[in-house]
Amino acid sequence: MHQTAPPHVLSPRSFDQLLGGGGGPETVDVLRETERSWRLLVVRALLDAAATAPAGPLPPLDEGWRLLSRAWSAAAREVERLLSYPAVGMWSAHTLRRLRGTAGHDAPLWAETGHLHALAASAAIHAGLEFRTDVPVRYGWAVLPALGAMRVPGGPDWTVAEVSARDGDVRIAGRRLGGPGWHAAAELRADGCTLLLDDIDPYRALRTPGVPEPLDSAAQWQELFGSAWEILRATDPDAARALADGLVSVVPRPRSERFRPHSASSGDAFGTAVVSVPDDGEQFASTLVHEFQHNKLSAFMHLFTLYEDPGARLYYAPWRDDPRPLGGLLQGVYAFFGVTAFWRRRDHPLGRFEYALWRAQTAHALHTISRSDGLTDLGRRLLAELAGRLEPWLAEPVDARTRVAADLAIADHRATWRAYHLRPDPGAVRAHAAAWPHQARSVARRHEPVLVAGRPVRGFDTRAVLLRWLLADPAGFERLRDDPGATVSGARPEDIDLVTGRTAEALRACHARIVRGEGDPESWVGLGLAARAEGDPAGEGLLAHPELAAALYAELDGRADPLELGRVLASGASMTVA
Repeated sequence: MHQTAPPHVLSPRSFDQLLGGGGGPETVDVLRETERSWRLLVVRALLDAAATAPAGPLPPLDEGWRLLSRAWSAAAREVERLLSYPAVGMWSAHTLRRLRGTAGHDAPLWAETGHLHALAASAAIHAGLEFRTDVPVRYGWAVLPALGAMRVPGGPDWTVAEVSARDGDVRIAGRRLGGPGWHAAAELRADGCTLLLDDIDPYRALRTPGVPEPLDSAAQWQELFGSAWEILRATDPDAARALADGLVSVVPRPRSERFRPHSASSGDAFGTAVVSVPDDGEQFASTLVHEFQHNKLSAFMHLFTLYEDPGARLYYAPWRDDPRPLGGLLQGVYAFFGVTAFWRRRDHPLGRFEYALWRAQTAHALHTISRSDGLTDLGRRLLAELAGRLEPWLAEPVDARTRVAADLAIADHRATWRAYHLRPDPGAVRAHAAAWPHQARSVARRHEPVLVAGRPVRGFDTRAVLLRWLLADPAGFERLRDDPGATVSGARPEDIDLVTGRTAEALRACHARIVRGEGDPESWVGLGLAARAEGDPAGEGLLAHPELAAALYAELDGRADPLELGRVLASGASMTVA
C-alpha cells in the first residue's frame, strides 16, 4: 500500500468520450483507477487529521492501519476491491469533514474514526488472516463493510464488539459469522453484471450515517434488476458494459409514488446509486443510467476543473423544484443528457414522451448554463460537446399526442418554478396597480423579478405524472379520475381536465379558484395552460409571468379579471427565467 504510482492519464479518446457524455468500458476502467487514488488520498488525510483524536474504547488507529496493510500484502486484489467500495468513500469523506469541523453528527467521534477497524477486519477476513480486533457497534449492529452486519443486542447505542478469525472460524461478539444474528450483504446478479445490494452499511445513504435496515428479501430487487439489465444491454450494449464495470452497489430505499422515483449519488462514493424501489425494470434501467452519469462526471471533476463559482447564484433546473447552483445544474445537464439518450431508444408511448420532454429540458438548461461566467474553458467545451450531440435530436419527429403532452409538462414546470421562486418588486407592483389600466401595456416590459426561493405545496411534476399515467396505464388512469389526489399527491380534478384535453373545463375551474381567493401558483399556471390551449392570448402572458400576474391581482383587489391580466402581460416583452 506504499507503492509509488505513475500519474493518471486519460487518452484523447476517453477524454473526448467523457466530454460528450459517454465513456466506454476502457474509459470507465481509467476512472476507477483515478478514483482509487482519490480514495487513498482521502483516507490518508483522515488518518493524519485523526492522529490526536481520542480512540475511545477502540484500539489506536495505527493498529487498524497495520491490519489493513497486512491484509493488502496477503490479498491485494481483494483488499483493493474493498477500498473501492463506495461506502468507504462516504465514510472517509464524512469523517474527515467532522475532524476538520465542517460537518457534524450525533455519533461519538471515536466511532466514526474507529470505522477503520471494521474496514481492516473486513479486509483481513477477505485475505484469510488470523487476527483479533474491536470494531464499533451502532445501535446494536456491528458492520463489516461489504461483508455484512451482526446483531449485537442488549448494549448501549454506542459500544464495541470483538471480531476474531482463526482457522476459518470468524466471530463477532462471540457469535459465528453466518450464524444467528448475521445479515450477509446481498448481491444482484445478471448475465454480465453483479451489484451489491447495500442495505446495511452505516455510510451507504450518502448524506448522513445511519443504521442497517436489512431487507426481508432481495427477490423483488433481483427480479427488477434482471429486467433492467436486459433493457440496458438491448438499448446500448457498450454503455451497459461500462455501467457494469463502474457501478459497485445499489442502496435500496422504500418505494415512492408511481412515476416519482427517488435516486441519488455522490462524488465521494464512486460506483453507487441510492434508488427507491422502481416501478419496473425500465424505470430501474433509466435510473441507473442517470446516476452513473453523475458518477462519471464526479470522477472527471476530480481530475479537471469545469467551473469556479462560489455557489451564490442560483439557476432554474428543469428536473428540480428548487433553484440550483452552477455545479448542481452542470451535474443535472450531464445526467439528463444520458437519460435523454436512453429514452431515445425506447419506442413506446411513455418512452417517446420521456424523450421529447428531456431533450427539450436538457437543451434549455444547456442554453441557460452556457451563459454563466463561472465556467472554465473546459467547462464551456463540455457544454458545447453535449449541445452538439443534442441538437440533431431536437429535430427528430414525435407524434402529435406526444408533442402536446411534452409541451404541457415543459410549460407547466417552467411557469410553476417562476411562480414559486421569483418575486416582483413590491414598489413596482404598487405603482403598476395605481396606474392601472392606463399604463398597463408597459407592465411586463419593465418587470425585473428577484429570485427568492419559495416552498412548494406539491411537486412541480404533478401534471407530468398524470400524463405518464395516461400514456403508460390508461386503465389505471381511469381509476384515479374521481379522486386523483389519493393516487398522485397534490393532484386536483382540474389537472385531470388539463391532461385529457378538457381545457375549457380546466379554465373555468382554475379561474373560479383564483376569484374566490384560492389562487396558489398551481392555479395561476393551470389557468395559463388552459387559456393557451383554448387559443386565448392570456395563456402566454400568464405562463411567461405567473409571479407578476398573482402579485398584481392581489394588489388590484378585484379591479382586474385574471384573464384580462394575462392578456395585458402577453403584450409585453417575454422574460427569461433566472
